[in-house]
Amino acid sequence: MSDYKGPERVLSGIQPSGGMHLGNYLGAIRKFVELQDRHDCFYCVVDMHAITVWQDPAKLREQTFHIAASFLAAGVDPKKAAIFHQSGVRAHAELAWIFNCVARLGWLDRMTQFKDKVGKDKERASVGLYTYPVLQAADILVYKATHVPVGEDQKQHLELSRDIAGKFNHDFDAPGFFPLPEPLIKGPGARVMSLRDGTAKMSKSDPSANACVYLSDDRDTIARKIKKAKTDPDALPSEVAGLEGRAEAANLVGIYGALSGKSDADVLAEFGGQGFGVFKPALAEMVAEKIGPIGDELRRLEADPDYVRGILCEGAQTASVVADKVVDEVKQAVGFVA
Repeated sequence: MSDYKGPERVLSGIQPSGGMHLGNYLGAIRKFVELQDRHDCFYCVVDMHAITVWQDPAKLREQTFHIAASFLAAGVDPKKAAIFHQSGVRAHAELAWIFNCVARLGWLDRMTQFKDKVGKDKERASVGLYTYPVLQAADILVYKATHVPVGEDQKQHLELSRDIAGKFNHDFDAPGFFPLPEPLIKGPGARVMSLRDGTAKMSKSDPSANACVYLSDDRDTIARKIKKAKTDPDALPSEVAGLEGRAEAANLVGIYGALSGKSDADVLAEFGGQGFGVFKPALAEMVAEKIGPIGDELRRLEADPDYVRGILCEGAQTASVVADKVVDEVKQAVGFVA
């Protein structure tokens, strides 16, 4: 945390680009719920990041409501944590410009996600896609967030945020002005894989409709998808070492453990030696029991968009109080006229 002496805060965001699924819940949203009782938390729908590639405006608004409703349905309490849309807090964009002047091209050139996304079409990519990590740094540091729940694929971007924070503190002779944010990656369910390919991350972009369990799925749909999940012909091993080289089996055991609060070893102690004909129905029941009620509440909330809009706007006002103060301090440090 370097010389930073301020309060601990958590910032995380999810892009509005598809339905929320089991991987999002176990890898992120469930952690949001746990963290809101221990930290000042800011959870945003990062709609500004979404438009780095073309988005249908009506669909973008719909997806923004869906993400916010998913937060609420899963148990994020707007009285404990700010739930808001990124574009509703102007300070994000304002700080991002200043950070564009702090960050260095060489830093961005090393961002592997940009290279993965654009492939050979770099010249056709938007400038926003290239500078996406700088805006992400502004998202975090505009609240002086000390901790960020991230997946492994975002760890490099968080390192960039730390580099920008450190360079700003140095360049403007302000030691400890910004914290060097720490990742929160550990924990069960940090990486949930596809139900059709245990070597690929569960993704809303998967061409197979059975690859993801969505939070909006009803109990029957959940059970059907779990029972159709890809497996191998062998029985479950009795020890964790036996899962090596069995990606699909390891994924399903991990999902059961994450939802039940058990370790992989505990799950195998219960089901080891048994076939998937026994394990998959038990897993289907577990997933339906945990995700089904979230889906019920999600559908109720999506039927009341005015309520969700109100939560977003109220959250944006709460977030702006903190963010505007930080930007005012940044302007003072940079030398802008107040």
